[in-house]
Amino acid sequence: MTSPTRVHVLTLGCARNEVDSDELAGRLAAGGFALVDEPAEAEAVLVNTCGFIDAAKQDSIDTLLAASRLKTGGVTKAVVAVGCMAERYGRELAEALPEADAVLGFDSYGDIAARVDAILHGARPEAHVPRDRRELLPITPVARPRAAIGVEVPGHAPASGPALVRRRLGHGPSAPLKIASGCDRRCAFCAIPRFRGSYLSRPVDEIVAEARWLVTQGVREAFLVSENTSSYGKDLGDPRALEKLLTALSGVDGLDWVRLSYLQPAELKPSLLDALFTTGTVVPYLDLPFQHASGSVLRRMRRFGDPDSFLALLDRIRTYDPAAGIRSNVIVGFPGETDADVTLLKDFLVAARLDVVGVFSYSDEDDTEAAGLDGHVDADEIEARRQEVSDLALLLNEERAAERVGERVAVLVEIDDEGEWTGRTMQQGPDDGSTRVVAGPGELAVGHIVAARVTDSEGIDLVADPGAL
Repeated sequence: MTSPTRVHVLTLGCARNEVDSDELAGRLAAGGFALVDEPAEAEAVLVNTCGFIDAAKQDSIDTLLAASRLKTGGVTKAVVAVGCMAERYGRELAEALPEADAVLGFDSYGDIAARVDAILHGARPEAHVPRDRRELLPITPVARPRAAIGVEVPGHAPASGPALVRRRLGHGPSAPLKIASGCDRRCAFCAIPRFRGSYLSRPVDEIVAEARWLVTQGVREAFLVSENTSSYGKDLGDPRALEKLLTALSGVDGLDWVRLSYLQPAELKPSLLDALFTTGTVVPYLDLPFQHASGSVLRRMRRFGDPDSFLALLDRIRTYDPAAGIRSNVIVGFPGETDADVTLLKDFLVAARLDVVGVFSYSDEDDTEAAGLDGHVDADEIEARRQEVSDLALLLNEERAAERVGERVAVLVEIDDEGEWTGRTMQQGPDDGSTRVVAGPGELAVGHIVAARVTDSEGIDLVADPGAL
């Protein structure tokens, strides 16, 4: 009897890509492949690439090259590029990287098992020609669900046909749960809408069913992800669809925490803010990508806001819960940014008291408005500004962690390192630091949620002791 062909799916990039990889794994398993944990043990390696910024693209290329070296004297026979970078660059990537045996776009996901099998048998499919995926769906959001029939949207079951197939590649008690795909915003620095397409929400019942399945896989926290979570439901004809989704998820037995990612500050309506702090299992955590604080820079970014409006929003959040966890991202060096804008951004960060701030350097992205703007900042100056703002952000984040000493928290245990327990509080997202739990061997287990008091901080990480309550 012939053994099934072994395949490994390697994921780069964000939590949205993790869901896509789980879907690819599910379709490969349904097609007769055996999933393995190590790429060196696989006959085929799929690299789910990231194409967001230069550093992520370089990481994708390096990973593809490393995977291709497994073909020398090993069991690996084929390396396949999938994901955002493969979709975004297609034939260009294939020509620049002949070490990859195939570069497959999103439209290949539906029959991925057959495609990989053909590649292993010598087929070399022509790389697709990238296109603006916003053109696949109507401009009018409410017309999209019906028009999506037959459109391959990663992480989103088609409007008719087979349900989404997912096989978890991770094993922890927290898992991303994609609620929508695509984006309708036109931020000047971002190319994601072009290669991810227009915004398309998944139906509530489909999301809830997947959440119930995740619980059967040992998941206690669902991390709701999309390119723009606060737009959920705009195509479903219900302006309160996200609030209703949160209510429905709070009724899923065994799902203890629901966490939201990527809420646009300009879209955080009062009713949604109220739902975040009053609905069952939704944790007090907000991911708010401010991107900058200078009103003039934000307008050039095609975004909205200024220090006063952002600080007022943070005040409203802390009225609900003074201990709420809040993270954000900012970009420095955007065309036209001045020294005064950087000073304003730093002053805002001092006043904002955020738990985590990701600081990114601006770089030109293909097919974006910002690449053609005047006032480009010198690359060395951008790096100097990034370092300056990063140093300040780290100091402020460490101070915020220290302020939490004495707080009563709940910790989801995620790691057992020979009896040393590590997890996250409700206020910490998956990439926002960790909490070490003071407990002896055998006292806890991965997946436990334990009440404790914060007794110390280590950088942005916390130490919590159940015995200090």
